[in-house]
Amino acid sequence: MLRALFVSGILLSTSSLPVLAQQQHTLLAKPDTVAWGYYSGMAKPALTVRSGDTVVMQTLSTCGPRERMLKGGVKPEDIPAYTDAIYNEVKDKGPGGHILTGPVAIEEAEPGDVLEVQILKIDIDANFACNGFGLHRGFLPMEFPYSRSRIIPLDRARMIGHFAPGIDIPLHPFFGSMGVAPAGGKIDSAPPFTHAGNMDNKELVAGTTLYIPVAAKGALFEAGDGHAGQGNGEVDITAMETYLTGTFKFIVHKKQALLWPRAETPDYYISMGFSPDLKEATEHALRDMIDFLVETKHMTRDDAYMLSSVAVDLDITQLVDGNVGVHAMCPKKIFTKQ
Repeated sequence: MLRALFVSGILLSTSSLPVLAQQQHTLLAKPDTVAWGYYSGMAKPALTVRSGDTVVMQTLSTCGPRERMLKGGVKPEDIPAYTDAIYNEVKDKGPGGHILTGPVAIEEAEPGDVLEVQILKIDIDANFACNGFGLHRGFLPMEFPYSRSRIIPLDRARMIGHFAPGIDIPLHPFFGSMGVAPAGGKIDSAPPFTHAGNMDNKELVAGTTLYIPVAAKGALFEAGDGHAGQGNGEVDITAMETYLTGTFKFIVHKKQALLWPRAETPDYYISMGFSPDLKEATEHALRDMIDFLVETKHMTRDDAYMLSSVAVDLDITQLVDGNVGVHAMCPKKIFTKQ
């Protein structure tokens, strides 16, 4: 069956790949199934699947070890049991701080391909989240030259976070970090770039599809940095950090040209850009949106530029991850002819 793919203006099919029975796999968070602080094209896969398969991935929060959470007021019985073994047994750490589940290798994926990641479901696995800022970190480090943290109770039945008396925040869980490996060795898990990674894009909730250019054999997908919710900017350097389990379906599209990650929700097409410089990140996101409109909507570049000015929102994704992020959101409803 042919399907329109967001990464190009060509109708593509996965029929060029071997047609096999699609399988569902489960990848629990354990000392031998996590990558602490890095994406790497040299990493050994924690799991290998085929294009079309679905993987349920259990992840940790970035709230720290048990002792830190207990000090913050979390009840011992509320801390997921798999936390302790990972903090006690994993020795290969850094250069970043995120504990990511994976990598998952997709057999058919090779450099020059595009990995489609369908985010089918996201479950919150704890009844609390944490938020905090630290010395020399965040967007206003000179105004907050100290550290502070708080525990935010989560009402998973009502999907509300109780930030403070009289302040309740709707929960919209998403993974702060979803990405693939670079062509070479380890890179820091913190700065997002063409491999996606620590995008902190709050639009990437369940029901969203993410497209990532593949740079290493197998793609080597990882996910983590679970958020129960976040504001655009993530200004103090953390969101409502919590434990999540995600269900992802992977589809490989062979030999597709894609420079930056893109995403698609039921209502929007999303392009993204990342750079140490906010202006440059914005230029990346805008240029990629213009390219998308030219490729898939068959517009001239002039018309695509003008449409971007009158209908596309350029939002700051985050300001605190080394490479800042900007995403361009183009509403689908403006296209009255398919």
